[in-house]
Amino acid sequence: MGHVLHYFSTILVSTYVNNNFYMDFFAKVGKIALGTRLRALSESVTADAAQLYALYGVALKPKWFPVFYVLSTQHSTKSVTEIAQDIGHSHPSVIQIIREMSAHGLVIETKDVSDGRKNNIALSAKGMQVQAHIKHQYTDVNNAIEEALGQTQHNIWLAMEEFEFLLQQKSLFQRVVAQKKKREMALTKIVAFSPKYATAFRALNEAWINRYFKIEPADRIALENPQTHILDKGGFIFVALYENEAVGVCALLKINRGGYAYELAKMAVSPKAQGKGIGYLLGKAVIAKAKALRAKRLFLESNTRLAPAIALYHKLGFKKVTGIATPYERCNIQMELRLDAT
Repeated sequence: MGHVLHYFSTILVSTYVNNNFYMDFFAKVGKIALGTRLRALSESVTADAAQLYALYGVALKPKWFPVFYVLSTQHSTKSVTEIAQDIGHSHPSVIQIIREMSAHGLVIETKDVSDGRKNNIALSAKGMQVQAHIKHQYTDVNNAIEEALGQTQHNIWLAMEEFEFLLQQKSLFQRVVAQKKKREMALTKIVAFSPKYATAFRALNEAWINRYFKIEPADRIALENPQTHILDKGGFIFVALYENEAVGVCALLKINRGGYAYELAKMAVSPKAQGKGIGYLLGKAVIAKAKALRAKRLFLESNTRLAPAIALYHKLGFKKVTGIATPYERCNIQMELRLDAT
């Protein structure tokens, strides 16, 4: 199938490079216009492909080609689902193409003998005639492609294959999300607690607790007077500032419970700042402090309803543990991080 696909990439190059308007536009905009450029290339390819079919007297439309090629090279009937899988199109898209080809007498549809819900598609007698007639077009187009690629410094076909492979591993959307988070994390500053952040510490924690659960006595003790009940007892509080606004908090509590000396607790991030990696930065700050204090293990309590939080704790290296008495009614999972093993 590669020689036929080469045909489209060569049309793409030869047609598009001569379009000065588009070249000037993309030179100014840069790689962020990738989608727009690909659409423009696709339109150019489609227009030239239609002219080539006319040149060779082949009664096909460019968008029919993938379906036609699969049916013409495999010499058998195929279901709509099989065709969709072969060419990477959606099921509805293939159905629409088959309807158009059927209206032009190029394919025939029959019900599957073993499964009446499934339609099998095959080339008609007219379609087989097109198959025989198109061979010279394939040869000429493939030779033209090979000639053009031989004149290029960068083989666009190989580059496309490589780029498609990379996008299969991690989509463009996922890559942009990662870059967005990276940029926003760089704008976030983690600072030590001071009295001016007391209101934010309380409000951010009360917001998420009230959203999912209820404020418990242990919460009120810590949130109403963090200086007395956290800092003065050997604990620490970290505050995440994004554009100079306190949008996240997390505490390192000094405890003596279940063999643990320190607990990661009271982590909260404002809903408007979620997705920026702020929870991760706060967690790393707490872990770094615990290591500096020569803690061997770090403990935390949470609830499995908080799926993003649990995922974050796993990312930070925490593992599930059991059997430690808890003052919280909402706690249904306890985790630890072995600092002596990191």
